[in-house]
Amino acid sequence: MAVVETPYLALLTNIMQTGHNKSDRTGTGTRSLFGAQMRFDLAQGFPILTTKKVPFGLIKSELLWFLHGDTNIRFLLQHHNHIWDEWAFKNWVTSDEYQGPDMTDFGLRSQQDATFAAKYHDELIKFTQRIVADATFAAKYGNLGQVYGAQWRHWQKRSGGFIDQIHNVIEQIKTSPDSRRLIVTAWNPEDVPTSALPPCHVLFQFYVVDGKLSLQLYQRSGDMFLGVPFNIASYALLLSLVARETGLGVGEFVHTLGDAHIYRNHFEQVQEQLTRSTFEAPQLWLNPAKHVLADFEAADIKLIGYQHHAPIKAPVAV
Repeated sequence: MAVVETPYLALLTNIMQTGHNKSDRTGTGTRSLFGAQMRFDLAQGFPILTTKKVPFGLIKSELLWFLHGDTNIRFLLQHHNHIWDEWAFKNWVTSDEYQGPDMTDFGLRSQQDATFAAKYHDELIKFTQRIVADATFAAKYGNLGQVYGAQWRHWQKRSGGFIDQIHNVIEQIKTSPDSRRLIVTAWNPEDVPTSALPPCHVLFQFYVVDGKLSLQLYQRSGDMFLGVPFNIASYALLLSLVARETGLGVGEFVHTLGDAHIYRNHFEQVQEQLTRSTFEAPQLWLNPAKHVLADFEAADIKLIGYQHHAPIKAPVAV
């Protein structure tokens, strides 16, 4: 099997060598390129990084969260997934009900002040524990608004009711595989102001040829070190699940990015990663007894032969 992460490593190198230094919303600063693209042939193996460990269990539970149409982090926390904690935590510490230590600009301050970082960690732990234990509190402060799960499965119509885009696109693939409208979108300008984080994965499109299903994602903004490795694996898994339900083989995952950036406080981690050797790609195992996307649970999805280097930690820019 091939080393399928080469396009990702090549893009990291290109950004570091030729990218533009820019300011950003978080105040951290980035080096970025506009209009990048990576292509991954899933027939060559599952495109999860081997130059550092990527926690596939978190990817599975997050994607299932999206596919359930859920927007509350309580489901994620119940599956030991903390990917979205900071976004909900920000809603809590900026609310009138919060009475703990001042968390103004907590994301940047926690990177610069060890004492503050300890307070931040303690408050975040208390927050997530309360989300799990208190359904009423979770309903108020665990909800992230109209993020992916809502837009994919419950797109609100102006005339009332909603559209289940995932259901619709699967039916279209089955009945009109040559359609050029096999599209799911998450970007709704009306919802952007009230979302904890406006969708980065703006739109994805399916394509069927020679009995194989491909998928192209357009991502408006990509945190290349922390976020994009998750995105690659997540959409490759989504492609595989939809291919299973529609009876098709797997083709390519094409990842197109608008602003592909590396945060300044990730430069050292990127340089370390680029010195590491690669392993062959693992294989994705899907429970052969299941064929409908809605029936899959985390235990029905596994990677076989996933070899990898150690994780590389880096701060999240919030």
